[in-house]
Amino acid sequence: MISRTRPGVWLAGGLVLAFLLLFLVLPVGRVFYTAFVEADGTPTLGHFAAFFSQGLMKEAFVNSLYVAVMSAIFAALIAVPLAYFTVRFQFRGAILIQTLGVLPLIMPPFVGAVAMQLIFGRSGSVNLLLDQWFGFTLPIMEGLNGVIFVEAIHYFPFILMNLTVALRNIDGAMEEAAMNLGCRGWRLFWRVIFPLGLPGFVAGASLVFVKVFDDLGTPLVLGQTNLLAPQAYLRITQVGLEDPMGYVISVIMIVFSIGAMALSAQVLRGKDYATTQKGGGSIQRRVLSPLGSVMAYGWILLVLVIVLSPHLGVLLLSFAKVWSFSPLPDAYTLDHYATVFQDSSGMIRNTLLYCGLAAGIDVVLGVTIAYLILRTKLPARQWLDWIATASLAVPGIVLAIGYLRLYKGITLPGTDILLTGTWVMIMLAYAVRRLPYALRSCVAALQQVHVSLEEAAESLGATKLRTIRRIVVPLMAGGILAGFVTSFITAAVELSATILLTSAESQAPMSYGIYLYMQSVAGRGPGAALGVLAIVVVAIGTYLSHVVVERTQSRFQPATKDANA
Repeated sequence: MISRTRPGVWLAGGLVLAFLLLFLVLPVGRVFYTAFVEADGTPTLGHFAAFFSQGLMKEAFVNSLYVAVMSAIFAALIAVPLAYFTVRFQFRGAILIQTLGVLPLIMPPFVGAVAMQLIFGRSGSVNLLLDQWFGFTLPIMEGLNGVIFVEAIHYFPFILMNLTVALRNIDGAMEEAAMNLGCRGWRLFWRVIFPLGLPGFVAGASLVFVKVFDDLGTPLVLGQTNLLAPQAYLRITQVGLEDPMGYVISVIMIVFSIGAMALSAQVLRGKDYATTQKGGGSIQRRVLSPLGSVMAYGWILLVLVIVLSPHLGVLLLSFAKVWSFSPLPDAYTLDHYATVFQDSSGMIRNTLLYCGLAAGIDVVLGVTIAYLILRTKLPARQWLDWIATASLAVPGIVLAIGYLRLYKGITLPGTDILLTGTWVMIMLAYAVRRLPYALRSCVAALQQVHVSLEEAAESLGATKLRTIRRIVVPLMAGGILAGFVTSFITAAVELSATILLTSAESQAPMSYGIYLYMQSVAGRGPGAALGVLAIVVVAIGTYLSHVVVERTQSRFQPATKDANA
């Protein structure tokens, strides 16, 4: 059932469009405009010429590309074997392995960077033991290598999750046919399995590239400022909002982020990856040989130890009284947690408030856009989806720069308080940046709600709004929950937009507090404690969202059953 374009549909579409224009399109457009004009408004390409004429900027540009590409490659080396072994073979503990593999996403990468220094750094646990036992060390955390290592460890779950789904959907008959023709081992994987799972791999790898390319916190914590995101931050904070170089860097970051997504689509264009049935039904998972089992379990154990080492390192650091030039802390204390609860309790409340509101806005917008796309004839409704999804390609620091530039000097009505100096801008940045996650979940959920349920409700006299509220939304509860949780979790570890938009410590969320603590050796203990609490907050937020949705489902269950009847 596609509804007529009623006034309510126009109003909903107009409100969504207004939000996207005010807090995504216009801020980013202002960044582009500033990059291409002189101070007097005259169009120019001189700012870009100046960018490529400076050695530091060219170095930052090359380094950013290098770090993003190498991080995607190393992330793939971690994720592909994990996905392949746990999906296509009889593998004990496969679900646990896949679950542990996603854990790095709930920790801010810049927090993990500090822990990785303590474990894999020049004087870290691993190198101290290697030097003591074998007389050599590994430069794992030296220079850009450290950034690549941390980013790959943090973002490889994007490839793991997407590739796992793709491999599960492969028709087992194709694999069986290849094996009957003598195709086995590496050749079977490279010629049959991996090409069929390529859409999932490309989707994950492009996300890794984009995320690494615009990451700000990790390079700053590791002292690597010769990349684009740190340079944009330094130009805006040290030179000022009028400096055009920060806007030029922002434009380049957006162009390459969009380019990565476009390239990923181009790689898959013109090729057919469809199979005639879902995977897993026509062939049993293969059994590994004894030697293959030893090698597979050994590799996965090594990978899990490495990817979970940041969590262990942060936990140890949060209790460490002294941890310097030793494999493990020399003494332990609870003082860091006492310091955090005494000085940073407001940051915890701010995180829950900002992320909760941002995730709430995202699911409201996600449900609205999904309904407009799938259930109405609103002209150009697909543009709402495209514009909202485009925020994936907008780095957080670019969006923050756009806010500071577009809303510069604007005050709240009836006050002298600058809009850019309020926590509202932080929350809105979170909402815009995480909107695509909630939108995709809501679209998928609405696609599974048969339109006949709405028709039945309306035939019994229910209004369109009542049908949506009592029938559609409860049936979409699972997708809404997934969108809310994903938006909440990812917003809780956002730093790039936060670091520019936070104007006072009283409005700082936990990610900003962690960053401040980590700037000094003395503050790394409290920073790690706050990082552990950030993970706890994410877990609590996830649990509470489940409780809310379950109560909502139980509340509307009778209405849903009546509609089905």
